Amino acid sequence: MLHDNDLLSIQEVRAKVDKAHAAQKIFATFSQEQVDAVVEAMAAAGRAHARELAELAVEETRYGNVPDKIAKNLLCAEHLPNQIRHMRTVGVLRELAEEKIIEIGVPAGVVAAVTPTTNPTSTAIFKAIISLKGANAIVISPHPRAKRCTAQTAEVLHKAAVAAGAPEGIIQCINVSTMEGTQALMSHRKTGVILATGGSAMVRAAYSSGKPAFGVGPGNVPALVDSSTDVAAAVQQIVAGKSFDFGTVCSSEQSIVSYPEMRGAILAELKKNNAHLASEQQSQALAKLLIAPGGTINPSCVGQSPQRIAKMAGFEVSAETSVIAVEIEGVGKLHPLSAEKLSPVLSLLFVKDFAAALDACEEILHFGGLGHTSVIWASDEAKVRQFGLRMPSMRVLVNTPAPQGSTGLTTSLLPSMTLGCGAIAGNVTGDNVGPLHLINIKRVAYVTRRVEDVLHMPDTSSENRPAGLDRETIVAAVEKYLAQRGLATPARPAVSEVAANVVDRFLGERGVASKPVAPPAGGGCGCSGRTTSAASCGIPQASVDPAPPAQKIAVVDFVAEADVRLAIQQGKKIHIGPKTIVTPSAREMAAGHDILVMA
Repeated sequence: MLHDNDLLSIQEVRAKVDKAHAAQKIFATFSQEQVDAVVEAMAAAGRAHARELAELAVEETRYGNVPDKIAKNLLCAEHLPNQIRHMRTVGVLRELAEEKIIEIGVPAGVVAAVTPTTNPTSTAIFKAIISLKGANAIVISPHPRAKRCTAQTAEVLHKAAVAAGAPEGIIQCINVSTMEGTQALMSHRKTGVILATGGSAMVRAAYSSGKPAFGVGPGNVPALVDSSTDVAAAVQQIVAGKSFDFGTVCSSEQSIVSYPEMRGAILAELKKNNAHLASEQQSQALAKLLIAPGGTINPSCVGQSPQRIAKMAGFEVSAETSVIAVEIEGVGKLHPLSAEKLSPVLSLLFVKDFAAALDACEEILHFGGLGHTSVIWASDEAKVRQFGLRMPSMRVLVNTPAPQGSTGLTTSLLPSMTLGCGAIAGNVTGDNVGPLHLINIKRVAYVTRRVEDVLHMPDTSSENRPAGLDRETIVAAVEKYLAQRGLATPARPAVSEVAANVVDRFLGERGVASKPVAPPAGGGCGCSGRTTSAASCGIPQASVDPAPPAQKIAVVDFVAEADVRLAIQQGKKIHIGPKTIVTPSAREMAAGHDILVMA
């Protein structure tokens, strides 16, 4: 009997992906109405089991608290379905009559969903609903420390989906959960797309799997409390956000940033909201407890109550304590508590003015929260706009607690448990991920215009050719060039045909058609420009013996390859002007020798 968990996990992954893939092929034929009926049944089951699953999550993981986990389950089983109920994801999505385009939804296939230990049941509900809303199947790989509650969630949803008409196997969960099994799931040839929620290593693995992936980054959320806000309301809401599920939501507030003149009011309001203000000694103890020497979060402190965290740090707080507040002097490695803490410990940083507050909030985001979420409490709209433009976060929240605002409870953002951090954090999206991220949109496009209505090509006929490319002008320049070298005499009118042939080749290389020129009176050499020596043209050698050198001129009218080669050999320059004709081969040869000099 096989006992190797890694091999068992990989074997289970292969079997369940195959089963989900077969189910999805059937599910992909469902109409929008049939898909929606399945999703509604799943949502109803999630609501009915919200408390049971929340209790199981706390019991198994020891993270967070039951009331807030119920709220997160309902966010995904009630608020999310309400918001996406009329969203079209299957078949024809819309027809753009004016553009003559029909948009058609195409499911991604099998969704590989990696779920975290901090939000194990709510994330499973969320990912299952948005996957099936797009006519996809889903295979869930739970965190090893939350596999029982996640598997139970998947089973509840699967039963409801099948009862509503979905094919058996449309929702699967891996029971033997290992890193090797998760990697096998993400790289399986039948996996269509990955939804990865977890640590940085897990997200990197998702992006390196070779599959399309939606991964998210960590959050280190600053909350700027400006002098233009109602301090009492701001502090009360920040405490509500920070204490929610004991700080396990990645978008919960990590630091309040404000000004020295507001310090007294903020501390007073914190006390009113049952915050414990840590002494300097307690703050140092918390820093050592919460943040490991390498800068990582101590997992034993994640999602714990403020009372338990205080006890672990060596001091006591009252039973009513909602959060522990600690003052810090700066941001970065020298100030460990300026990092994300995933617990109800809230840092306080007071800087001289609004400009310094912007700097501090930006530093906090760069210190472990890049691209995620930031918050400002202000009624000064100019400052709100400045904050929004400046912050490197994909969600900039205004006057709302961060967990509730970022996940779409108190804002009009799409309800989501997968919050993209954008390219700035190495994520493929900065959106709140939803059903439309898990489908492709195919477009049927009818002809609406002719090529010539869009591309206005220049007229290259000889009648409309610019003066600089006029054939007769170029022929005259070539004749002058030949005459300067003693190759043209009054007795040799055929030289015009030679010049014409040179010009024809010159224009032909540029794709410019030239008009044929009748041979000059008295006949010609008949070489059609194919020869390059007087002897081969049939012209008596004596008649083309070089004449005494013509008087040297500063600027030449025509430059051929032979001129460049001779100039290179003699170490001379060739002076050209705006109207000088330089053949392509001459220009190419001269490019590396600095031969051509513009007069």
